[in-house]
Amino acid sequence: MWQNQVVNLSHSERSDRSSAIVAILLKRVNATFSELASEFGVSEMTIRRDIEALAGGGQVIRVPGGVRIARGFLTEKSFLEREQRMAGEKERIGKLAASLVQDGESVVLDSGTTTLYIARHLRERRCTVFTFSLAALVELAESRTVRVEVIGGVYRPSSHDFVSLAVAEALSSIRADKVFFGAAAISPSAGVMVNDPEAQRALLTSGRERILVADSSKFGQEALYRFCGLDSCDLVITDVGAQPKRLKPLRSITRVLVAK
Repeated sequence: MWQNQVVNLSHSERSDRSSAIVAILLKRVNATFSELASEFGVSEMTIRRDIEALAGGGQVIRVPGGVRIARGFLTEKSFLEREQRMAGEKERIGKLAASLVQDGESVVLDSGTTTLYIARHLRERRCTVFTFSLAALVELAESRTVRVEVIGGVYRPSSHDFVSLAVAEALSSIRADKVFFGAAAISPSAGVMVNDPEAQRALLTSGRERILVADSSKFGQEALYRFCGLDSCDLVITDVGAQPKRLKPLRSITRVLVAK
């Protein structure tokens, strides 16, 4: 009985220490084995065992003499969580949106999770896609019929995309047939809203037809920044969860399609 208590305590201590190591690396990015051993008052061999377990889980990466946090470990998880939220609705929105793209057309894709579903349904089409989304590029990379032009900049792990003034400049020079963009919220008073201060407003001039794709959870919400007015959208695509009372005023401003 006493031995079991000791084993459980040791396991708990290792778990707490591993969490603390990750917290340190999130702040410092990297650390040596000796620094971590000194921080926790244990041997370097003990730290190496902790690191071995963390590396196996993909949280950290071993480097000579120490360890560093796996790039984008937590932010990538956040992106996956956003992608999976309302996944069924986004799937239907993406399928409907992709069906509007005719062979030979050019489209611009925003870097949101809803536009990622559009990319998945464009893989068999014959079109040109401009995007600053690394996630969209991965989806389209093996397509034999889609020509992808990546708009590069500084990579941002939290959204799997590229940001910089160069991205905005490149977008301003594009005049595609359609541009698909997302939103964090759709407010009756403020219009299309986002939480990203680096949201690319140049999207609004990069396509002749501006199409907002947003699942029903975004309606009636507020976000940090106003992206554009609803009258800037030529079309809004949402899902059946959007309440009629939300869609009625929207339909007085622009076209609305509901993915079923």
